[in-house]
Amino acid sequence: MRVALIHYWLVTWRGGERVLRAIADLYPDADLYTHVADPALVAREFPGRTVRTTFIARLPFARRGYQRYLPLMPLALEQLDLRDYDLVISSESGPAKGVIVAPHATHVCYCHSPMRYLWDHYPEYYGAAGPITRLAMAPAFHRVRMWDQLSAQRVDHFVANSEFVASRIRKYYRREAEVIPPPVAVDRFAAHASAPTEAFYLWVGQLVPYKRPDLVIDAFNALQRPLVVIGDGPMLAPLKRRAQPHIRFLGTQSEAAIADHYARCRAIVFPGVEDFGIVPVEALASGKPVIAFDRGGVRETVRDRHTGLLFQEQSVPALIEAVKTFETLPPFDPAVLRAQAARFSEAQFKQRFRAFVDGRLADGGSSR
Repeated sequence: MRVALIHYWLVTWRGGERVLRAIADLYPDADLYTHVADPALVAREFPGRTVRTTFIARLPFARRGYQRYLPLMPLALEQLDLRDYDLVISSESGPAKGVIVAPHATHVCYCHSPMRYLWDHYPEYYGAAGPITRLAMAPAFHRVRMWDQLSAQRVDHFVANSEFVASRIRKYYRREAEVIPPPVAVDRFAAHASAPTEAFYLWVGQLVPYKRPDLVIDAFNALQRPLVVIGDGPMLAPLKRRAQPHIRFLGTQSEAAIADHYARCRAIVFPGVEDFGIVPVEALASGKPVIAFDRGGVRETVRDRHTGLLFQEQSVPALIEAVKTFETLPPFDPAVLRAQAARFSEAQFKQRFRAFVDGRLADGGSSR
């Protein structure tokens, strides 16, 4: 059986790429296709793997400005020749699932999220764009949105990373999806969990608007509690300017440094709406509770007042009140937190995903 893996782009190393690596481990002879790839990343994370790029990679400044070529990506995907593959697995949160496969082939899509900037987050992205960009953005995104919905019908079986994403697949694509949470390296974080707890709270993630780091900065300015911020992004400079001295920004950090901060922090603060949210699971694996906004994938990983505290309004006052309430609660049992995280291990993911794909192949592959 010949297998092809399709991923949107391989230029950063985040949750989607970790899922791809876990899937690639299951299919060691599979070929990998993507729009744009960083050779150093491929050599480090997918050594010996055949990686092919679409024509997007040959366009000017593609590795840095690949997202500007979004309107061309549907065409690029449809140019891929996948006739000889029996199983095609697409990894989707950018354009990846729109490939055309052979009639005998089975196409499984692991969907991290329908493209946010096309669907529910479109008003935010449109509002943040400049006037010239908006002129091109509206008609271009309209066409890509229609293609995105149409290309969902080319998939035989959808797998979603959370019930939250499954509901969005149902809403935008009118398709059902099996839910298999993504793999988290829980053992690696558990290995650091013996460090003594310190007084600071921790934020980890990209500093972008939808993750709402602004709420954390404003809340901790008011609370006067120590906060450590790990991550980079377009909001870094303005957030630094408005943060008080008890808030420290560390920028991008190594995996070992992040694990060390998880182990030593008092709790993780997580105010955004994520499709799944790997950061809360990493915190739980480190034996640390999570203070999170009660929306999105975090509802499936954090149990209120059992492995963390969920607050109901995405606002500075609500987050302030949540931190104050958290500090009145009895200590959380690290063993309980780590047991919750173990449900999302890489071994669990691989077992469930392989069983799902094998089951669909045994049924003949087609979803119709």
